[in-house]
Amino acid sequence: MKAVVVQEGKTIAIKDRPIPTLDDDEILVKTVALAQNPTDWKFVDRIQIVDTILGCDWSGYVAQTGKNVTFPKVGDHVAGFVQGGTYQDRGAYAEYLKTPAELSWVVPEGVLSHEQLATLGCAFWTAIQALYHPKRLAFVEPPEKVDKEQWIFVYGGSSSVGQYAIQLAHLSGYKVVTTASPHNFELVKSLGADVFFDYKDPEVVSKIRAATGDSIRDSFDTISLRESQEISAKVIAPDGGRLILLLAPIAEAKVRDDVKITHTLIYTALGRTFSLGPNSLYTASSEDRNHMAAFLKKIPTLVKEGKILPNRIRLWEGGLDGIPEGLQYMREGKVSAEKIVYRV
Repeated sequence: MKAVVVQEGKTIAIKDRPIPTLDDDEILVKTVALAQNPTDWKFVDRIQIVDTILGCDWSGYVAQTGKNVTFPKVGDHVAGFVQGGTYQDRGAYAEYLKTPAELSWVVPEGVLSHEQLATLGCAFWTAIQALYHPKRLAFVEPPEKVDKEQWIFVYGGSSSVGQYAIQLAHLSGYKVVTTASPHNFELVKSLGADVFFDYKDPEVVSKIRAATGDSIRDSFDTISLRESQEISAKVIAPDGGRLILLLAPIAEAKVRDDVKITHTLIYTALGRTFSLGPNSLYTASSEDRNHMAAFLKKIPTLVKEGKILPNRIRLWEGGLDGIPEGLQYMREGKVSAEKIVYRV
């Protein structure tokens, strides 16, 4: 098969690789569409595990099943998320990929295109983990709803993760306040945000606290840079609360001692040990994997009922051959409120 493989010198190349061999609980997927995430270029530029297959988000058809797999079956349309840039036989940017059967979900017929479904991967799963995992925010999961007025602040509402966080929190009955650029206000409103402000507004913190009655106890920073971490802590109510970050906490950004900060990392939901560098070994978490596998069972119904809308897509021409150019476009910060998608 053809695959996008990490090379020396912070580059990638299209290489011939063996079609992956399945473990007993895995499925082999013939990929149709692949979506791009910032983590993809960061694995090339910063992690640099040479000779591994890049890419995380995918949609395709089951081509083969391991001997213990009874569902899904060969021919089913499935979608999901894998960890790219880490393994020589695992990664989405390829003509075939393998993944545990329970970490895929079967797509209801006729709901969304492969390109749209590929966007329901890394970012969507991250929002699920941050909002619903018992050791993150532990929100009420859909179809259930919270039984009282409760606010959540989402920094970066027009980001891919932010868009899914808004939708999920809204589905669960929470009130959502978010930040975005003014040209994305209508987008975040359409996804379920109750109140939204320009993140560049110098008075954004006071405006958020006023709009929510100074009652925010839960904050989710989908950008996790120094300024965003500071704002996400400052908007929390006077008696403290919780802040979930996508990236590691920045010591200089800590502005309050009464805000519990948790770093969430979606790769732990895959249940495999992995490393993000010499001093960052993450051991396998069966708890994280089991939580995600259980939630994935809800997704077909949510999608079929139109309760989860995919990111807006930008189809990038060239298939696998177009990925180097697409990654560079994202490196340069040119992506805004859309997801780059490739057709294999």
